[in-house]
Amino acid sequence: MPTEAAPTPRGVRVAGALTGLQGVAGVGYAVALATQTGHEHGPYSALGTAAYFLVLSAGVLAASVGLLRGRRWARTPSLFVQLVLLGVAWYAFGSAGQHVAGVVVAVFCLAIIVLLFTAESRAWAMGVGPYDPDAPDRD
Repeated sequence: MPTEAAPTPRGVRVAGALTGLQGVAGVGYAVALATQTGHEHGPYSALGTAAYFLVLSAGVLAASVGLLRGRRWARTPSLFVQLVLLGVAWYAFGSAGQHVAGVVVAVFCLAIIVLLFTAESRAWAMGVGPYDPDAPDRD
């Protein structure tokens, strides 16, 4: 166990910023839903859905702040969000027929996943210090 904490890799911080953009988009969607009126099920349905998205977006923003501050716990929730949003992208591309939106969301999510799975990011997440590609394997 290292005595000093490993510095947070740049890729993790970039992934945190990109995850934050997803959280902000979710808050924006929640606000847009809350301002909708005249739904067929009444305003309560829109407000309930908006509140649900607001809670989810708060969790995404918390993971984003965690990554930006170098907290290892935030990596897993951020990866989970990306996997869920890849499912959304799959639906948008396929069943919904929104091909451009599906590709954009998928590429955005895959970029975050790649950033969080680089060798340096994985070493940071395990707390083993900076990644050194020339170091011998540790078995």
